Amino acid sequence: MARQATAQKRQRRERGSINPDDIIKGAFELAEEVSVDNLSMPLLGRHLGVGVTSIYWYFRKKDDLLNAMTDRALRQIAFETPYVDAANWRVSLHNHAHNMRKTFLASPILCDLVLIRGALSTKARRLGLEQMEAAVAGLVEAGLSPEDAFDTYSAVSVHVRGSVVLARLYEKTRSLEGAEYGFDDSSAIDPEATPLMAELSAKGHHVGVANDINFEYGLTCILDHAARLIEERKPVKKVTRRRTPATPR
Repeated sequence: MARQATAQKRQRRERGSINPDDIIKGAFELAEEVSVDNLSMPLLGRHLGVGVTSIYWYFRKKDDLLNAMTDRALRQIAFETPYVDAANWRVSLHNHAHNMRKTFLASPILCDLVLIRGALSTKARRLGLEQMEAAVAGLVEAGLSPEDAFDTYSAVSVHVRGSVVLARLYEKTRSLEGAEYGFDDSSAIDPEATPLMAELSAKGHHVGVANDINFEYGLTCILDHAARLIEERKPVKKVTRRRTPATPR
């Protein structure tokens, strides 16, 4: 688990010198040290050098602060994440999925706020729907029906989120001091009883561990299925047979 805070004492700010932006910025700084789970208002007050009542003036409870942090983080994701290009839908959707996964994996705080905590404000949900609207519209333009476009993008999104959350939970489990359990199956493999599992594990294939190999495999399956659906919707061209002129007798 993340270590408990050992924030150094700072010089107290003057009354009224703190604002919501300072609080949110400080909350991200502190969460980097102690994790979102261990973030608390008194601890944040000490980190910022203000009385905790100064924080409660803007955020009445921790959930309000976490919602504000989530809104700010999601604005950054929306700016960095590309939409689906209809003319090159497969490559752009593939890159979109990898970019989303890379962004979440690079920020444990973002993962904890958006994917594990999952309590989004109305503003955050609206932003997510606008992003999804653009992606689904691109897939419809590429040749999918609206229903198939929605299901395709949803499947990619769930695949990304599931992969990231499993990776995050694996890291949290590994960080437990003295933990003798986890998602990694390597310690349980008996090469004599399960030779195939041993061989595949040596090549980087693991059960229950979200890695690049199984992420790419699942994503490819989703994209292959979407490609087949697009092909099925293409109109069949009728071949007109030319009449052979009658041979004069």
